[in-house]
Amino acid sequence: MNVASITEMWHRLTGTQPDPSRWLVLATGLLALTAVLMRGVWHVTRNAVTIAHEGGHGLLALLSGRRLDGIRLHSDTSGLTVSRGKPHGLGMVLTAAAGYTAPPLLGLAGAGLLAAGHITALLWGATALLLVMLVMIRNAYGALTVVTACALFLLVSWLTKAQVQAAFAYLVVWFLLVGGARPVAELQNSRRRDRTNSSDADQLARLTHTPAALWMLFFYAVALCSLIGGGRWLLGR
Repeated sequence: MNVASITEMWHRLTGTQPDPSRWLVLATGLLALTAVLMRGVWHVTRNAVTIAHEGGHGLLALLSGRRLDGIRLHSDTSGLTVSRGKPHGLGMVLTAAAGYTAPPLLGLAGAGLLAAGHITALLWGATALLLVMLVMIRNAYGALTVVTACALFLLVSWLTKAQVQAAFAYLVVWFLLVGGARPVAELQNSRRRDRTNSSDADQLARLTHTPAALWMLFFYAVALCSLIGGGRWLLGR
């Protein structure tokens, strides 16, 4: 790869792209809402939320100085991130809190990039994050899921026209924003139905000696605030 090619790629990454039409922004938002609300579709698309969820656990584990042993993604859209370090303290709290907050916060960050016209940066950044996560995947289904997602981002960013790239980028960001709250609602229903005490909220409750309901409220607040803020950015308000 010569200097001219590297320079061109850098300009594509840091440059801005034209804002899409308002109908495209609204249409992708409606499509994302459908993907979240329809049960049959959600069973498939929820894998994307699981990737973000477990990626959030993994990222905060590394940033807080813990040792990340691996990430597993399962066909029932559940996941598991294993890290080693002190079983208490701020690092453990941040790692446990990162899962349910990661999808909406990633959506908020993506909305900020799109509002600034950085569609290419969003697509390439997402691809890079998926490649980094792939290194830590420890099961075949998880590897297949991440490779598929990564390939999709690569194909869209390299082989499609600007309008298609914009539609895909807005759809992904809308989906993370809209879909950020449904896993929290599912967790609430699961805790009420099964009376389990092994969820992220229950783990955080034990780590901080606070009620699990407080952490459920925190998860909902992050999802709602991200949706409102990100939605305003995407709609140009």
